[in-house]
Amino acid sequence: MTQELRHRLTVRSAALICRLEVDLPALALLWAAAAAFASGLRMSLGGDMAGVFAPNLLSYSLLVAAPMVMMFLGLRWFRKDMLQPQPRFRFSRIGRWRAVDPVAARSLPLFGATGFMASLILGILLNIPLRAFEFLTAIPALPADAPGWFLLLRQLMLLDVVVMTSMYAFAAVLALRHVPSFPRFLVAAWIVDVLMQIGIARIMGALTDLPPAVAAPLGGLLEGNLKKVLISVAIWLPYLLLSKRVNLTYRCRVPA
Repeated sequence: MTQELRHRLTVRSAALICRLEVDLPALALLWAAAAAFASGLRMSLGGDMAGVFAPNLLSYSLLVAAPMVMMFLGLRWFRKDMLQPQPRFRFSRIGRWRAVDPVAARSLPLFGATGFMASLILGILLNIPLRAFEFLTAIPALPADAPGWFLLLRQLMLLDVVVMTSMYAFAAVLALRHVPSFPRFLVAAWIVDVLMQIGIARIMGALTDLPPAVAAPLGGLLEGNLKKVLISVAIWLPYLLLSKRVNLTYRCRVPA
């Protein structure tokens, strides 16, 4: 990669991050409007809502509100340019590094969530609508005469989408606000995501009354989610461990 191209990409990523920092609350509200519309459309296609309107409304309200609430909480708890203490224990011990003063670190050229970090943050944010609308398209609204296996499946898939979109929304704020716990929180989100997919597959696979017509696409959906997480881990974990920018921005250290 030439120096000129690298400079242009850095400038563009910096502009993207600045725009995200400014527009993140507006994006959260836009998300809420789009998700609420899609949820309302899903409910309208559910047929007879007698007796199940309240449970459906509650579930879709959680879907819409959870990531937005976590995003606003993160923005409130971690103010821009607020210095955060470094963790006492380092999980990332690969390479030789030396600590730098947190204030001095902010004056170095590599400090900040730009470069490849901008792509990572954008990917984290895109995970939120992708997972939510995947749930909306794959899982129908709760019908009045739902069988037991469907009730369990819907509860598990709702738990999955609410937990994971909330964690990814919070991770994006941690990354944008240069919070030292961002790398380990993202790794924790990946671990939870993997365990969620495996757990749902094991629970639903143990049911004897799960229709084969449902089991096959469900297995494909869970396998697809698992593969996406593992691909993300394979691509981004080495970057989180070895990147000079990540180590400076979130760990306040530079190569020794």
